[in-house]
Amino acid sequence: MTVKTFQPSTPAADFMAALAADPLDRGERDAVTAAQPVEHRFRALMSEAAWASLPDDVRRRFETTVPKGGMKLYAGTVIGTELSLAGRVFAALAQLAGSPLPDTDGATGPATVIVTEDKARGGQLWTRLFSRPGRDAQMITSVKRFAGPTGMEERLGRGFTMRLKLTAEDGALVFRSAGYDIELFGRRFLLPALIAPGTCEIVHRNLGPTRFAFILTLTHPLFGRLIRQEAHFEETRR
Repeated sequence: MTVKTFQPSTPAADFMAALAADPLDRGERDAVTAAQPVEHRFRALMSEAAWASLPDDVRRRFETTVPKGGMKLYAGTVIGTELSLAGRVFAALAQLAGSPLPDTDGATGPATVIVTEDKARGGQLWTRLFSRPGRDAQMITSVKRFAGPTGMEERLGRGFTMRLKLTAEDGALVFRSAGYDIELFGRRFLLPALIAPGTCEIVHRNLGPTRFAFILTLTHPLFGRLIRQEAHFEETRR
């Protein structure tokens, strides 16, 4: 995962609004879905019963492939971010892995997520843009690979990898960390639990036909909850 800052000619809110096109309505959403092949890689990581327990819109979102040569684009707003004192320390230390953690409290404003295929690394490239009031906006990128002992891993920066398990809980799709690795000298080593960031949980909860909530929680075995962030997104035209 890498982090970059940029200074667009317009404020971050205007920049992100310009990047994201108008939201899809129900008819456009269904037409786009019908025109694309089915994505099987996410549902293959769960039992049929667990997958079937998810709302139709969640299943559709993760069964729709990225258009060839195109992207999936979600535009939204960070509703709130809470960082404990230890969370601030871990967010600062996470710069060693490309700064993958939010580092600003509160409702920080516009956010955009872009998903493209990364065939070279066998997965999807996820690019996230976050507005930060009074500071440059933050860009975070990672690659979700369908590989490893759990069937999915997120490649971060500087050789760090987070293994993920996929579950269905209370009608939401949940990505939960199952350990962290670091690659050194061509070999991968498991990070001990006490020096790892803790359990990372990302919840995708449906809010309507084209809307969903993204809730990230990071909890450490010694320091408790470090970070909680909630953002709401809308599917957009692309």
